[in-house]
Amino acid sequence: MSPKLTLSVEARRELREATVWYETRSPGLGHELLMAARDCFRRIEASPAAGSLMEGVSADAGARRILLKRFPYAIVYIEIDASVRVVAFAHLRRKPGYWRNR
Repeated sequence: MSPKLTLSVEARRELREATVWYETRSPGLGHELLMAARDCFRRIEASPAAGSLMEGVSADAGARRILLKRFPYAIVYIEIDASVRVVAFAHLRRKPGYWRNR
């Protein structure tokens, strides 16, 4: 059985803001970002260990990330018991590690 994937309030907000930003730049591009994110969510649910372990984060935390195709974002998540918690939808070039206190 696949683990249940949930997004933190912050990650949900980040994804929404990025989608709106891309959509205002080019109609349809925000939707493409959202579809790329959903593809990554499915990959994470299918195999939570597929993401790369995050450097600079305690190994005990088990934070992992998976990169989106075509967009400069990573989905940062942790596996807790039988669930996966997305803690950030992080832009790869802005404020590295800002989400670590989550």
